[in-house]
Amino acid sequence: MSPEELLYAKTHEWVLLTEEDGAKVATVGLSAFAVEALTDLVFMELPKVGTAVQPQQSICEIESVKAVSDLYSPVEGEVIAVNETLPDQLEILSSDPFGAGWVCKIKLSGEAGLGDLMDYPAYQKACEEEAH
Repeated sequence: MSPEELLYAKTHEWVLLTEEDGAKVATVGLSAFAVEALTDLVFMELPKVGTAVQPQQSICEIESVKAVSDLYSPVEGEVIAVNETLPDQLEILSSDPFGAGWVCKIKLSGEAGLGDLMDYPAYQKACEEEAH
């Protein structure tokens, strides 16, 4: 998928909204900007399937040689799937952050958080401002 098709949280998670079996589902990943800023990734903890999450709630940690960072839920709902290949193949986050590098899928239970997501041009502008 292309980065232009996605929505973004100010904490650099991307979101792809789809509908599965009549329910709204958000596929969540970490943007290329964030992956590049973290540099060398060494460890990742995945969210737990079945966990109820709220917008801006930490759902897992990513550790690089520089720091440990939280990945935040951009939406309200329940974690229904995780990308189990990531912890053993962290390089996927760098090579395909908007595709094979997805982190988890969250079944939405409300609209909370959706209004705070940015489209691609707004996210690009936010990244440019953060880089300076």
